[in-house]
Amino acid sequence: MGTALAADARALETAAVDTFDFDVLVARHQSMVFGIAYHYLQDRPAAEDLAQEVFLQLHHHLGRLESADHVTFWLRRVTAHRCIDYRRQHRFRLLSLDRIAEPAHEPASDDPLLSRRLHALVGELPPHARMAIVLRYQEDLTPDEIARVLGRPVATVKSQLQRALKTLRKKLRI
Repeated sequence: MGTALAADARALETAAVDTFDFDVLVARHQSMVFGIAYHYLQDRPAAEDLAQEVFLQLHHHLGRLESADHVTFWLRRVTAHRCIDYRRQHRFRLLSLDRIAEPAHEPASDDPLLSRRLHALVGELPPHARMAIVLRYQEDLTPDEIARVLGRPVATVKSQLQRALKTLRKKLRI
């Protein structure tokens, strides 16, 4: 009887893996994963490396993911945490100006100098506040969704967003 249950469990795990075509998942979610990483790290090569690591980790965990929504949630959560960890590990790494890449597209803005300055100011925010801002304004997630992705209380996310916006407004006025 125990072997029959184990065989059923293996069959269910294989079925879960088979329902997701990895290439399709990568194609569907690569811009989201890269976008979160790029807007948080502000370093194109680092964002590309981090995105590859996230998708490698997805490949290893594919059998545990239950639905398309679960995959999206899982990718956002892993990407967010990897970004925060990456910044902590590489905090003092210096970049030459040659390594700083231009964004893939120009943001729609009436004032490009303001846009660049705002982008730089977001980069100065503390790690969790920066990720909350990226998830809120890049991924258009609600505070409840951000809290689930980051594994933090909703009240914490709301206060981080509020403090971050207050800080950005204050620095933009100076």
